[in-house]
Amino acid sequence: MSPLPLNPGVTRRDLLGWAMYDFANSGYATVVLTAVFSAYFVGVVAAGADWATLAWTFSLSLSHALVMLSLPTISAWADDRAAKKPALLISTVGCVVCTAALATVGAGDVLWAGVLMALSQMFFAYGESLAAAFLPELAPPDAMGRVSAWGWAWGYVGGMLTLGLCLAYVFWAQAQGQTAGQFVPITMLITAAVFVLASGVTFACLRERAVPQDSPVHWGGGLLRNWWVQWRSIWAEVSTQASFGWLLACTVAYQAGVAVAIALAAIYAQTVMGFETTETMLMVFLLNIAAALGALVLGHAQDRFGHRRALALTLVVWCITCFWAAAATDKLSFWGAATLAGLSMGASQSCGRAMVGLFAPPDRLAVYFGAWTFAVRLASVFGPLLYGVVTWASDGNQRMALVSTAILFALGLLLLTQVRLPQTAPASGTAE
Repeated sequence: MSPLPLNPGVTRRDLLGWAMYDFANSGYATVVLTAVFSAYFVGVVAAGADWATLAWTFSLSLSHALVMLSLPTISAWADDRAAKKPALLISTVGCVVCTAALATVGAGDVLWAGVLMALSQMFFAYGESLAAAFLPELAPPDAMGRVSAWGWAWGYVGGMLTLGLCLAYVFWAQAQGQTAGQFVPITMLITAAVFVLASGVTFACLRERAVPQDSPVHWGGGLLRNWWVQWRSIWAEVSTQASFGWLLACTVAYQAGVAVAIALAAIYAQTVMGFETTETMLMVFLLNIAAALGALVLGHAQDRFGHRRALALTLVVWCITCFWAAAATDKLSFWGAATLAGLSMGASQSCGRAMVGLFAPPDRLAVYFGAWTFAVRLASVFGPLLYGVVTWASDGNQRMALVSTAILFALGLLLLTQVRLPQTAPASGTAE
């Protein structure tokens, strides 16, 4: 790690521990959600049935709904009790156990696979939000972008490592004549093992710096009796900052487009561009490499010329990427669009996390990052749904659906003009 300005009392050991959580959970996102288990679910577990893709998206949508309903209250509890780290441990154990349990899924186990996917994705989202809430404790406002970028870029490295280990095993297993039903379950165990080992560094090095708050909420029986009242009060608290509300709306818009790229890039490459499976896997590697570079470069730049300008730049590039990919007629051109998508993906996601850190009060970090995760999960439902509706309405024209995705990034750019960052942010403040 290069020297970074950190808050007083924060050491590079703390920074390493925090960044290692991005490293740890990215393997789950890369292997389970994108590269391996999604195709295994559709092709083997559901035997390629007409409803297989619908079942897969339903389990993911169910997990998003559970997260949106529960995370705001969990985040408030973590802030009031100064318990982000214990809550992060619980969510990590939950995700690891459910990921390892995916190894028990075989042909025909659709319901069991759907339940495990919904639960593992839910615990993954909890962990992602709680880990992000440590960012303002580590970095001052003028270094928020760089520190966020280091964690995000390190996460892509973790995703590539986990995927590389899994692919090495898959190639060996295929050479032995094994089928997907035999080797995919082992990749789930590999992913869970990497998650455990890497997150162990987080829990050994990262310290909880928050202090318990005096809260009117009784977190015993009242948590269940008055859940709806508490949930509404949390959102009322967050909505007191109008600019933060605009940032959340902007996040829903552009993250919906990012969700399309994550969930459907492989499908588009195979069905429209004619990519083979190995080419698709290589494309995922390229996306991760480009995303890590994009996060690092723009993460360092945004602290100097402004967070809003940095995010606006990535959204413009996203729009260009959508049109480029939709117009691509050969694989080489699509590879170029994929590279640009990777650069934009890492930069936009890292920048968005840093901007949330500028708004979050020191005693409500988990709540504000929980609201950000809520917006991201809502986008994860809305974006792919819009893509699917346009594809269906245009008689399967995925190029048109991809062009429509550019509208989401343009909408995010429009909403971003309403965001005014706190005065503590450097060049990215109201003058921007």
